[in-house]
Amino acid sequence: MPQAVSQNVNPAASAVTFDSFFMGGFECSSHRRKDGVRLDLVRATGHDSHAERDYRGCANLGLRTVRDGLRWHLIEKAPGVYDWSSWAPMIEAANLAGVQVIWDVFHYGTPDYLDQGGKELIERYADFAAEAVRLHRAVSGKPALVCPINEISFFAWAVEVGYFPPAGPRRRGWFKRHLVKAAVQGIRAMRQADPECRFIWAEPLIHIAPRDRSRAEMRAAEKVRQGQFEAYDMLMGRVEPQLGGSEDLIDVIGLNFYPHNQWYLHGPTIPMGHHEYRALSEMLVEVARRYRQPMYIAETGAEGSGGPAWLHYVCGEVREAMNQGAPVGGICLYPITAYPGWDNSRHAEVGLFSVIHADGSRRTRQSMADELARQQRLFEKHSRPTQPCNQE
Repeated sequence: MPQAVSQNVNPAASAVTFDSFFMGGFECSSHRRKDGVRLDLVRATGHDSHAERDYRGCANLGLRTVRDGLRWHLIEKAPGVYDWSSWAPMIEAANLAGVQVIWDVFHYGTPDYLDQGGKELIERYADFAAEAVRLHRAVSGKPALVCPINEISFFAWAVEVGYFPPAGPRRRGWFKRHLVKAAVQGIRAMRQADPECRFIWAEPLIHIAPRDRSRAEMRAAEKVRQGQFEAYDMLMGRVEPQLGGSEDLIDVIGLNFYPHNQWYLHGPTIPMGHHEYRALSEMLVEVARRYRQPMYIAETGAEGSGGPAWLHYVCGEVREAMNQGAPVGGICLYPITAYPGWDNSRHAEVGLFSVIHADGSRRTRQSMADELARQQRLFEKHSRPTQPCNQE
């Protein structure tokens, strides 16, 4: 029997209550591709003009907590000059629909005037984030739940390998530390603007296997695998304390997990069912033991007919991790609507809802809705272990 993780959660983590265990996430990437084309997935999916209807659609299926994002490039087109017309109506729509939103303040995209690799990014981001939580309080009457910077690890990797446009010096690890500095200063500014706002993160959860069992290959694979924890370790001040991290910067650990999140070192994706494929429950328990923080699946999903089976797998593994004491507080289906692919605008059929149809509605993918309802019933019956076990 695997040893369960301790139920004792780090006291530095502030209590956050999600309105529903299952959540829906709206694709809100707004970065420029390496060819210079600006993405705006909120607009491309029609979510900008159908926010209230989209939120109600989620709530009707029991998804009363959602993830969504700000489009910084539309809000601050000149330094310190803010136009909130793209976001304030979405806050109002969430209020009308009765859903709780975790807002991504910085989901890859920056204003055109701003150099992502420059020192000004840190100051401008902090000012923008502080103004955002002030506005959220003014419009909603509630403190904001925010993801300060979405997927620092992926963001840094994408810049380093050239998938996103270059930023800053070409030094391995530099941009990740740059983003951590921005996040730290941004959280300080947000807390000053509204001490009750809470910080709910999203970072990739991955596994990397060696191509062979040679000692050098196994060491190399494990070193790269451990890199997935760098962003959280930096944010918490566990490594490189000069960046300003501390344990209280994270209220909830978010973990993004997709079918392609396991691969061989310098090799192909490891398919589910392969002997090298690592069980999601084991990965969640490892994170729980490492951080002793509340956690949730911040993103998960699969395209096409694989969606229901993937949801079935993830939910079963989450229940197993919870049986071992991992404090998993939710699962976010992401993206919740079909969307055009980043690289070529191809149609990606994912989540629960279709694109917008001529009558202004979205069609529900019934196979996904049926599996979601089944999993909701199973989690309603599921209870966490009552006897905490010691950590390893």
